[in-house]
Amino acid sequence: MKRLLTLVIALAVLAGAAKAEFRYGPIAGVNISTLTFKQDLITVDQAVGYQAGVQGELMFPGIGFGIDLGLLYNQNGAFVNLGERKIWSSQGFGREHVMLHTIQIPVHLRFKWTRMNGLEDKIAPFVYGGPDFTIKCGHNKIRGSQDAPNPFKYTGGELGLTAGLGVELWKNWQVSASYTWGMTYALKTRLLDDFSARANQWSVRVAYLF
Repeated sequence: MKRLLTLVIALAVLAGAAKAEFRYGPIAGVNISTLTFKQDLITVDQAVGYQAGVQGELMFPGIGFGIDLGLLYNQNGAFVNLGERKIWSSQGFGREHVMLHTIQIPVHLRFKWTRMNGLEDKIAPFVYGGPDFTIKCGHNKIRGSQDAPNPFKYTGGELGLTAGLGVELWKNWQVSASYTWGMTYALKTRLLDDFSARANQWSVRVAYLF
């Protein structure tokens, strides 16, 4: 009986997916990001970065629910005041701009208001949320004195959790704003073993879906 029920549910999902509308298009935006360290030893200031890539949207007809996913280049980071501690200031480090270059893969659930007596053809608000999978592809060089090594060690990737809202205009343009909480750490200091930081960011994006 369990197998039969599972088969029925799977067929229903496949049938819904077959009728779902898939769209995709370019997306670009800016972010205001920071690094939240595990211990409160130094101050950190926000930095402005940018994003660009491709977004896809799969919406199931009639119910307003769907999935959005994408592939984006994301440059984020923060200004880290290493000079506040002698352990780093003695090596020539001060207020350093930590810049992370990543590939971001969002996979979000989405709800869009699509039953508004035709108004949705001009304007349709939506909300979304879910995980962001991030692959680290580079970082900037931080230089202290001549023989000082980079003060940070970087991970190969991170997991984030995003919540956002937006509005669709004239069926094609989408403007959205979101906040992403880092669930895993993005970097660690070399001199303090457990001094790690997670990357958090606000994002504002504009997409055009065909």
